Amino acid sequence: MSTGDHERTIPLKTETTLVTAGRDTKAQKGFVNPPVVHGSTVLYATADDLHAHRGEYQYGRHGSPTTKALQQALMALEGPQCAGVGIAPSGLAAITTTLLAVLKAGDHLLVCDNVYRPSRNFCNGMLARYGVETTYFDPLIGSAITSLFKPNTKAVLIEAPGSQSFEMPDVPAIASAAHSHGAIVIDDNTWATPLFHRSLEQGVDISIQAATKYIGGHSDIMFGTISANAATWPSVSDAIRFLGVCAGPDDVFLAIRGLRTLAVRLAQHHRSGLEMAQWLAKRPEVLRVLHPALETDPGHAIWKRDFTGASGLFGVVLKPVPEASVDAILNSLELFGMGYSWGGFESLVIPFDCTSYRTATKWAPGGPTLRLHIGLENVEDLKADLARGFDALRAG
Repeated sequence: MSTGDHERTIPLKTETTLVTAGRDTKAQKGFVNPPVVHGSTVLYATADDLHAHRGEYQYGRHGSPTTKALQQALMALEGPQCAGVGIAPSGLAAITTTLLAVLKAGDHLLVCDNVYRPSRNFCNGMLARYGVETTYFDPLIGSAITSLFKPNTKAVLIEAPGSQSFEMPDVPAIASAAHSHGAIVIDDNTWATPLFHRSLEQGVDISIQAATKYIGGHSDIMFGTISANAATWPSVSDAIRFLGVCAGPDDVFLAIRGLRTLAVRLAQHHRSGLEMAQWLAKRPEVLRVLHPALETDPGHAIWKRDFTGASGLFGVVLKPVPEASVDAILNSLELFGMGYSWGGFESLVIPFDCTSYRTATKWAPGGPTLRLHIGLENVEDLKADLARGFDALRAG
């Protein structure tokens, strides 16, 4: 059975949709997975077909059976508000393509102060050179964001939650305020994915993911997705074509493969991440844990209202210690790798400090901060690894 073979007569749960959406076993000659189409040139049968560009596919950059399978599956995951999904060669490319799609010289953009730092760099760099003004705002502003709108404000970019400091914005309140001023809302939804947070259903117009992370799931691809509603999809689709944005067929196939197991993996990331956060919150070396699924977190009520789960990424604020003591933790860990990514099967840790680039809010957590990604290892092994790290901290 496959969604490409017939119209379904019964609604499916999300886990089933992830396994079946985008599959057409008849077109795939009976194979479960779609073919990996390596191709640029598409041949036309007749001159009339050539002149009319008549055919399901016209050129490799514009799509193939492989990309179609992924797009269909992602649309099913995003929900009925999704009118189209664009694919990009990285998460950052998805963000920059989207901003170029909806903004022009003279426009004003509102950006959440906890946004992904490369997004901020793009706004302060290329968008500024192109005559787009950016204003940063407190992630916790909620409906009070209405005071920041100008006549030329065209879009609001949020990240729910921020992937370093983990403040949880009130997405529906921000979306309502934006729409009342004629602006659209763009959400970086990488942390939860549409599996745990269908942001298009909460008023967001364009949902972006760095599919490098949880959709890929194995730390072996660079990929981005742009999911848009009916009002914004034409602009996004045009920008993708004008800019020549595309992804290679092997990465597209790996994204499809990862998508099939997303529900299983994210359920484990959720369980392990929350257990580790609760354990860390009780450690004497820890000042506080930055995880919206914890009941003590300031963003917990919003998370509980708007999300159905949490990923394995969160932050930890240590009690004040010298930098050398933090380094002692990092150098002693055996299971936590040090790397600037997340969403794969492996656990990761990095120190971070937002002080130098936060502009709308002051970053003063009270101690050194670490970002942890809890992978798919045994939780007790991870606890033991971090306990050894804390031993090294005290010895240092």
